[in-house]
Amino acid sequence: MSHDDFQTEPVRGLPENLPEGERILWQGQPDWWALTKESLSFWWVAGYFFFLFAWRTISGAATESWIDSATAASFFLVLGGFVCLLLIIMGLIQAKTTMYTVTNKRVAMRIGAALTVTLNLPFRQVVNASLGLRRDGTGTIALELTEESGFRPSYLNTWPHVRPWKMKNTQPALRCIPEAKKVAEILSEAAATAVSHPVVEVTSNTQHAAGHGPVAAE
Repeated sequence: MSHDDFQTEPVRGLPENLPEGERILWQGQPDWWALTKESLSFWWVAGYFFFLFAWRTISGAATESWIDSATAASFFLVLGGFVCLLLIIMGLIQAKTTMYTVTNKRVAMRIGAALTVTLNLPFRQVVNASLGLRRDGTGTIALELTEESGFRPSYLNTWPHVRPWKMKNTQPALRCIPEAKKVAEILSEAAATAVSHPVVEVTSNTQHAAGHGPVAAE
């Protein structure tokens, strides 16, 4: 029997119901295998332990038989297999507990395995979005935030859902999502539409009398 750890959410992937006029255009999760390979450097780790195995086997063959040397070096293969298994489990958990949402007004990211948080990124706070596409169709969409937004998520607290190595100006990212090009097109069209619409802030009559009239933002 399947169990949804987030079944108490009013809307899947979101901490509250959508405001009037907002609608979901796309929802998805990272591809767990792509996330494991990219964010957890799976093949680098596997290659490192294989290198240790090969190095121990070759160096040991100088004083013992190849079979005895390889048998002694197999410890590195066992240890490497255990570490790789841990990475796979971590990748599965990260993917399962993540939900990315694109609406006609924002990008929402429910992330975190131990401590779950939701990042709400209105399109007016996003100055640029870049797509990193891979041969298998998965990809990462990184969101560059405006300085005026005043919001800079912690790199460590939001990893791996950030653009790699952008630690000073952290860029939240939809990591390793399937059909990334299609999602990027949806996001681009929604952002262009949302930003092209003016936002009007209505002030009180008292403020107007004092010389602070309605302000049209962007």
